[in-house]
Amino acid sequence: MSQSQSIYMLSFVAYLLGMVLISWFVSRWQRSSDDYLLAGRKVPFFLTLGTTVATMVGTGSSMGAVGFAYQHAWAGSLYGIGGALGILLLAWLFAPVRQQGFATMSEELASYVDNKEIVKKILALLIYAASIGWLGAHLIGGGMYLAWLTGVGEVSAKLIIGIGLAIYVTLGGYSAVVWTDAIQAIILFVGFLLMAYFAVDFIGGWGALSQNNIATSNGILSYQSIGVIPAVSISLAVLVGVLATPSFRQRIYAANNVKSIRRSFFISGGLYLGFSLIPAVIGICAYLINDNLDNAAYAFPYIALNTLPLAIGGFILLAGISATLSSASSDAIAGVSVLISDIYQWLFGATIPATKQLLISRIAMLMTVFTALALALLSNDIISYITKMVSVVLAGLCVMGLLGRFWQKYTWQGSLATLVGGSVTAILIGANHSWLSYFGNPIIPALCSASLLGILVSVFTKKSSSDVSSPQKDVSEEQVAS
Repeated sequence: MSQSQSIYMLSFVAYLLGMVLISWFVSRWQRSSDDYLLAGRKVPFFLTLGTTVATMVGTGSSMGAVGFAYQHAWAGSLYGIGGALGILLLAWLFAPVRQQGFATMSEELASYVDNKEIVKKILALLIYAASIGWLGAHLIGGGMYLAWLTGVGEVSAKLIIGIGLAIYVTLGGYSAVVWTDAIQAIILFVGFLLMAYFAVDFIGGWGALSQNNIATSNGILSYQSIGVIPAVSISLAVLVGVLATPSFRQRIYAANNVKSIRRSFFISGGLYLGFSLIPAVIGICAYLINDNLDNAAYAFPYIALNTLPLAIGGFILLAGISATLSSASSDAIAGVSVLISDIYQWLFGATIPATKQLLISRIAMLMTVFTALALALLSNDIISYITKMVSVVLAGLCVMGLLGRFWQKYTWQGSLATLVGGSVTAILIGANHSWLSYFGNPIIPALCSASLLGILVSVFTKKSSSDVSSPQKDVSEEQVAS
């Protein structure tokens, strides 16, 4: 390990110790699983904003987008555009569900179809799987990044990231997540801006960036490099990820009121839209410096190692790790919430005794993180991992949330058709090379089949009038406007 690599490792260890210290500090006020998983449902505006921004700038939208820009120039901005639209839609359409006091996304979606037991169980399993999937993606990205910067083996790097995450999230729960996320959001923005500045300066300034062939010859957002439909698919996959990822719903359930949620989400969307250009700039610069990297995902750490002063490089390390840990911790909390609130009750037929809530929640957290870590050790392709998981798992959840909340004739049979249709279609498209090449990823056909099947089956299994007027299902004008 070189001197610079040793400094990077020491920076990471110091950073991780700081996160653990914050987690220990906030853990002293926790008394129940509600405190541990939702921070007592009293998260104020500035913490909701900080944790949302930090979670959005995750592994895929930072390191993954940089790697994609390395291959396809300005198309790397598609991730940020899709994410910004997703969080704005989430604020507009789903912020009012805070008033109904849900604890998990599976509880919310099941309420739209009269809390049918089989739907609740399937949702709990799917959402837990989705949370582990996202968590695994962040561990993959963080491990690859740490390995490049410090020289440790990739498996060792993933283990370091996973164990470090397990310690500080298990200790502090959601309160620790929102506080550390607020700090990480600042590190993220400053770090990525510095990285873009030094990368552009290294290649000779903005003129050298804007006038090179890969940045100018492929149309707006370099869509010609990948095709129009695949370009739309990328942004749509990220948008669906925001609308259907449990960790974003967790922010709604934990915030202190609807107004706070909407303000934080709207500001996050604006910031994220501006941020979308930064990974593209870094990726293009990496390509101009070295167009022969073995793996495009290494473009981000390559820039950090080869264009930055050593002191700035240590700070950039923290920015990259922040992108990983902030998103990973949120997904871990969302997964454990489902495991504790829904799956535990389903398996054991009872709620957790108050005296054991914290202990069991922490055990569940360790189990969740190490399950995701085991899966992450088997994969190295961040973008493929994320897009496949989004299409197979989240397309149906997204459609179910939209139909369930805004269409009163949606039935529980229709919801099952939505979930099955989205997943099966995504698997079929993914298995056919020509179809996958045409669409870019399976999200468009998965959304279409999930919607069509959900509507058709609901039409043929109509609700009774008493079902349609269910108070849990109604969405009043006052709620939507609040």
